[in-house]
Amino acid sequence: MPDAPASAPLTDEELEALNAHWRAANYLAVGQIYLMANPLLHEPLRPEHVKPRLLGHWGTSPGLNLVHTHLNRVIGARGLDAICVWGPGHGGPSVLANSWLEGSYTETYPNVTRDAAGMRRLFQQFSFPGGVPSHVAPETPGSIHEGGELGYSLSHAYGAALDNPGLLVACVIGDGEAETGPLAASWHANKFLDPVHDGAVLPILHLNGYKIANPAVLARLPRAELDALLRGYGHEPIHVTGDDPLTVHRAMAAAMDTALDRIAAFQEAARERGATTRPAWPVIVLRTPKGWTGPAEVDGLPVEGTWRAHQVPLSEVRTNPEHLRQLDAWLRSYRPAELFDDQGRPRPQVLACVPAGARRLGANPHANGGLLLRDLPLPDLRTFAVAVDRPGNTLHEPTRVLGALLEQVMADTADRRDFRLVGPDETASNRLQAVYGATGKAWQAEVLDVDEHLDRHGRVMEILSEHTCQGWLEGYLLTGRHGLFSCYEAFVHIVDSMVNQHVKWLRTTRALPWRRPIASLNYLLTSHVWRQDHNGFSHQDPGFIDHILNKAPEVVRVYLPPDTNTLLSVADHALRSKDYVNVVVAGKQPTFDWLSMDAAQAHCARGAGIWEWAGTEDRRREPDVVLACAGDVPTQEVVAAAQLLRHHLPQLAVRVVNVVDLARLLPNDEHPHGMSEPQYHALFTPDKPVIFAYHGYPWLIHRLAYRRTGHRNLHVRGYKEIGTTTTPFDMVVANDLDRYRLVMDVIDRVPGLAVPAAPVRQVMEDTRLRHHAWIREHGTDLPEVADWAWEE
Repeated sequence: MPDAPASAPLTDEELEALNAHWRAANYLAVGQIYLMANPLLHEPLRPEHVKPRLLGHWGTSPGLNLVHTHLNRVIGARGLDAICVWGPGHGGPSVLANSWLEGSYTETYPNVTRDAAGMRRLFQQFSFPGGVPSHVAPETPGSIHEGGELGYSLSHAYGAALDNPGLLVACVIGDGEAETGPLAASWHANKFLDPVHDGAVLPILHLNGYKIANPAVLARLPRAELDALLRGYGHEPIHVTGDDPLTVHRAMAAAMDTALDRIAAFQEAARERGATTRPAWPVIVLRTPKGWTGPAEVDGLPVEGTWRAHQVPLSEVRTNPEHLRQLDAWLRSYRPAELFDDQGRPRPQVLACVPAGARRLGANPHANGGLLLRDLPLPDLRTFAVAVDRPGNTLHEPTRVLGALLEQVMADTADRRDFRLVGPDETASNRLQAVYGATGKAWQAEVLDVDEHLDRHGRVMEILSEHTCQGWLEGYLLTGRHGLFSCYEAFVHIVDSMVNQHVKWLRTTRALPWRRPIASLNYLLTSHVWRQDHNGFSHQDPGFIDHILNKAPEVVRVYLPPDTNTLLSVADHALRSKDYVNVVVAGKQPTFDWLSMDAAQAHCARGAGIWEWAGTEDRRREPDVVLACAGDVPTQEVVAAAQLLRHHLPQLAVRVVNVVDLARLLPNDEHPHGMSEPQYHALFTPDKPVIFAYHGYPWLIHRLAYRRTGHRNLHVRGYKEIGTTTTPFDMVVANDLDRYRLVMDVIDRVPGLAVPAAPVRQVMEDTRLRHHAWIREHGTDLPEVADWAWEE
């Protein structure tokens, strides 16, 4: 397709107004990077007007200002409901400038007034102690995407568009960001976008040629090769190229109109005429110089249009008179007196293209999703609870039962369409396939006769890209909806850096009263380390928990429900919660039922508690030992170990403690869910041996409890990075988490027990040896393990 027409339907007056707005935004962007005083240049520029530390990034700002200016035009002219995801990592000066111009910044921060005093505050606060970040950040009105989060802009944009049929989501993709794997995968999100029930995404690929110091790959592709790539992704490119402002304005206006006309036509065909052909959605390819309108040359070296324009083109303004002169000339080149009156207020021509009210990009409620959030309708858990007459005598697949609950949630949100289940091709593998009774899998590409559950209007999202799943769900949540991310435990690590940013976003927004709470980001991690015996070492890694618990304690939660009813209770809590990242680890294989629904809800409310039925402690005296557990497989091994102790050492007073909420182990001054020292001692005792069987890496438990008085008595068993393809019980034996090893640990650590209990210890050790021989002969676990059930 050729470049957008050079002569767009703009009058000279419209063209001048667009250019005035763009110049004003450029001026404000430069001012934020450099100035702390004299914002309107009412006096000659002096070194003391310049910040002592120059931080920020100029290179991408002019292009972003151009996009913002032209989005303003089409939003106002067409009455659009639109937001923009600003992908380039260093676009903060641009988006802040435009928010200030349109007035949304002053409405959010009344002390940053839209006049000379407010302009000075806007300039001084940028990348300044106590101020605002250089990236587009939670503090920026209209943002749903942290600008330092390179690679995720397009998946965030699609997540925002899902189930938002009236919304346009523009997404500016920087040419550096375009090189990342997550961004490359997210181009395929158009195969999941439903033109009937979803909004539209307009990608704008901004090619200014360079990253920090290197050329950008896509910017150096021949035009035909780039077009072939974008068409291969399912997009129809529209090109805007140039460095003459007025020519580029005309071309950009034409490109925007062409793209939006096509989007409207595709949506009308699907919604009014039932068209099912997947659209070739438009993408705008914008090529403008890096650092456009900035200094052409500094210290004899070219700057504009090169990588040297990336950050601060003039770096010695306070000490180098020539740099100061160039900065003064650069700022005055925008003719600020034409753009702002004597009081520093934007002149009417500058604001002519700015839409009104909530249609402004900085004021759209979709970018402050908590304003639109409705409570999720959740059914009565007793409808799905499994009956537990006696602990440990029946088994269920916890996630399969949860799938039935999620099916009901899907059914109850069918009309409002504000709940999605995402996962990397693992919904059925993780036993959640009951949801297909209420909705299918979103799919807009080719369908074959052998396919199952594919649905053009489905709300289950599957793509074998954890990054894309995460980005979809984040964009969905940030715009006021609910969801759940189901993933194999070992591979959720792929989104480590993405969840980092989301946690930081949530922590920051908690201090911003104008940001309303959003639904929590909920992970269900199953197919976990202890039941990946068939897939082997590559599928065995419980370390995501460690990663999460390193993050802001007011935001993160980790739950290890030991059975089906506790999983239902935890899921209900997580789906109701706001502003958290909840990690729930639960197995999909048959698991013993320990607690009734009432008992499970009480236990989950406590977060940790004593299972009196499993222990042998005499209430008239303290226990001799505490067997603690967290996780479904560790819980089974602890209960089995308690049963062995009950049989072999009946005189021993054993307490069994189960932990559902890992943060309970922390002191209450370190985490909102933490226990006070007296509470911890009441549960674990201050001086008795504690043998703790834990789902993940054992040193995490030590880190959580290291400040406790009784920490010296704490011995933790968990995953020791010993994995292979083997039997389920052999996994726990290999990592010394098995019931026989736990009994041996008790004998080794209870004072005075080693000598009298030596015969029992030998039986335990011999059983482990017999297990080793048995599985290599029979390929199955020992009958007393495979057929075990709880008996008092």
